[in-house]
Amino acid sequence: MTETVDGTMRASVMTGVGTLRIEERPVPSPGPHEVLVEVAAVGVCGSDVHYYRHGRIGDFVVEEPMILGHELSGRIAAVGEGVDPGRVGERVAVEPQHPCRRCKQCKAGRYNLCPEMKFYATPPIDGAFCRYVVIDDDFAHPVPESMSDDAAALLEPLSVAIATMRKAGVVPGSTILIAGAGPIGVICAQAARAFGAARIVVTDLVPSRREMALKFGATEVLDPAAVDVSAIEPVDAFVDATGVPAAVVSGIKAVGPAGRVVLVGMGADEYALPVSHIANLEITVTGVFRYTDTWPAAIHLVNSGAVDLDAMVTGRYDLEHVADALDSDTDPASLKSIVNP
Repeated sequence: MTETVDGTMRASVMTGVGTLRIEERPVPSPGPHEVLVEVAAVGVCGSDVHYYRHGRIGDFVVEEPMILGHELSGRIAAVGEGVDPGRVGERVAVEPQHPCRRCKQCKAGRYNLCPEMKFYATPPIDGAFCRYVVIDDDFAHPVPESMSDDAAALLEPLSVAIATMRKAGVVPGSTILIAGAGPIGVICAQAARAFGAARIVVTDLVPSRREMALKFGATEVLDPAAVDVSAIEPVDAFVDATGVPAAVVSGIKAVGPAGRVVLVGMGADEYALPVSHIANLEITVTGVFRYTDTWPAAIHLVNSGAVDLDAMVTGRYDLEHVADALDSDTDPASLKSIVNP
């Protein structure tokens, strides 16, 4: 028997580039094997900001009003058919995607690449800057009571970092270069430390962000405007969290033989790469598109104290001030903003 929550809910809706308004929306009903989650905390992601300011990311274009936000935690308020009613009241972190589970990519375990994927806050799917959301029951991951709502929400960007470390092949003793000390760069530094990296070099143009990176796992920081990053002692892996072509090229040149490069930052669609360096040193270059099966690892890393997500929160906002939350990245002191619907 399906349990529901009747009525309407408030939502912050993006109605155009740079435009938000508060709307009353119907509370969604959980379908079979779905749960209704009352949202507690939502992290602001760079993709939310990009949609808000530009209306698109690559081929994903906002063509109709849409609710932003996909980093979230909350409490199960109702369950759909086939879900244990005992889950009502359970605190969860939401993995914000709904793959088809039937296509070739899903069956191969790469459900993040499902061509039928419905991902929160990716046009035309609504996100979580609202009171309630629905998600597949197995993508509502239980979290311990000791974990804060903020940290549970930020398991999503930590999942990106975990997927990145796996792609980068980081193991105890590895050396890694990370370009960019924004939220993803900093969380990647934390993940690299948790994965056992011995040398974690983070670059950023902003001094305060470099100092922040040192607090979150970096063993050294560099100003790419003052230092030739391509000439540093070669590293095993390079992660770009900037999307800046110059940073990508210099980072690749800093990678040693048989090293790995993981592109995480969103930037230009096309740019030149140092192909001879990549080919001659047999460097693997890949990207990260979301994640698969990362929440258990993320929960463990936070619960064990290996990663501190609460310390990354620098601002909190309500639904009436989502625009301020989205614009908070213009402050160099801001690292991670949280919206509490």
